[in-house]
Amino acid sequence: MIFQISDIKIFLDEGEDVLRKKASLLLGVSPEEVSSLKVVKKSLDARRSRPPCFIYAVEVSVSDEVAARCRVDGKVKIKSVIYEALPKHSPVLLKPDKRPVIVGCGPAGLFAALTLARKGIPVLLLEMGKKVDERVVDVNTFWKKGILDESSNVHFGEGGAGTFSDGKLTTRIRSANLGFIKKTLIDMGAASDIMTYAKPHIGTDCLREVLVNFREELVELGCEIRFGARVTDFIINEGKIEGVVVNNDEEIKTEHLVLAIGQSSVETYRQLYKRGVKLAAKPFAIGLRVEHPQELINRIQYGRWWKHKALPPADYFLTARIADMDRSVYTFCMCPGGEIIACSSEAGGVVTNGMSHYLRGGNFANSAVVVNIRTDDFKGDSPLSGLAFRRRWEEKAFVMGGSNYCAPAQRLVDFIEDKEGSEIGLTSFVPGFKAAPLKEVLPPFVVDILKKGFLAFDRKMPGFISQEANLIGVETRTSSPVRILRGENYQSVNVDGLYPCGEGAGYAGGIMSSALDGMRVAEFIASNQQ
Repeated sequence: MIFQISDIKIFLDEGEDVLRKKASLLLGVSPEEVSSLKVVKKSLDARRSRPPCFIYAVEVSVSDEVAARCRVDGKVKIKSVIYEALPKHSPVLLKPDKRPVIVGCGPAGLFAALTLARKGIPVLLLEMGKKVDERVVDVNTFWKKGILDESSNVHFGEGGAGTFSDGKLTTRIRSANLGFIKKTLIDMGAASDIMTYAKPHIGTDCLREVLVNFREELVELGCEIRFGARVTDFIINEGKIEGVVVNNDEEIKTEHLVLAIGQSSVETYRQLYKRGVKLAAKPFAIGLRVEHPQELINRIQYGRWWKHKALPPADYFLTARIADMDRSVYTFCMCPGGEIIACSSEAGGVVTNGMSHYLRGGNFANSAVVVNIRTDDFKGDSPLSGLAFRRRWEEKAFVMGGSNYCAPAQRLVDFIEDKEGSEIGLTSFVPGFKAAPLKEVLPPFVVDILKKGFLAFDRKMPGFISQEANLIGVETRTSSPVRILRGENYQSVNVDGLYPCGEGAGYAGGIMSSALDGMRVAEFIASNQQ
């Protein structure tokens, strides 16, 4: 029989080898009577008022005879957690104009393709960017020389925007498929600890290996993947999708088009709007990136235990409600031991993001600090108004940074006190920065809320406002400002056969929720193919 035991505390000077003993004590049996033990979850309790410790949940196997004597209480439950891979089927023979076409090689597109292929329905996958190894070269060229490739960058290419990130796998969504997604990523090369950590991440370095293996798996299952294939138009007839135009030249027919684009696909949004596909503006958030020395964040979060080797680089998540302005400010995509990167996708704009490797061994900690933006903050009646709104501030950041893709930067204390300042401390940002007043690159109400938010954060994390903290602007790609409207059948509300999904469609935010959304769409298509 299998028991699931939760809330086992392992202190910093203890090792995982004591888990069996502590689990058996909770069961009321001897360690020798435990047949096997598997860690299913691991988290860190680092509240500053007490010594840090790791909290484990484990699955313990015992014989039926021993199980009869086991104690079952609040921490111990009879439960077995099993993750099953999707079954593989023989390929369903489809005519070229019948096979599903997926646009976009991000998490939504990849998991939609994998789900269909393992059900015997291989797809054609179109990606405007390049393979990950070629894409890495283009991104490094941008960071080192300021030469932007608008088709191959941090946002466009194999793996989507998540390829150059921390690879976080946290989500608030509950689904039986979460385990399958993680298990798939492990099979493709991710570390096995993503199954157990409460805040799992893959790291940008490991993600690149995962993507190559993912591609090879799809090809082996009969999928065709075409890179450098930009969808430039949609063929719609009497409210039904009939195909797409690629690179302004080639027509590809299909009755099932999965649109798994990223939120930076501005030209695709415009073409959808031109073709009459129903879209809607949606709220999002904008702000700045804040960066501290990682050692400082460790000191704040871990207190006198901060030097202990068992502790990982400390993270944080902060929120504040600014009541007098009826707005919220919060941290987003915090990267311990990471770096701030330039991730422009359009010429003449500066956009920032955070990135870290699996080991999170960098000297800095960074996070976006953003303010919620409502649709009534946009000027204009078009559903694309949010795109124009964020573009305005990205262009301002470009100019304030020197018009060369360096970013405007300012010390946190100078930003709060409204001092221009000229000296910026050490920062990880690539390709470079220029000292500038960041109040010029954001709406005035956002600037005011950020100032109040930083003061609130410092009350929660004393020392957050420090001479060593820097701000880099701007952070505008927290989520899509556009939603491609769809019904309960996952299809566009006015174009049959068009399946918007993932972050760019406005139905997900992050790797896990995007992958889940892609799987849901694929399951629906598969159920209607057979």
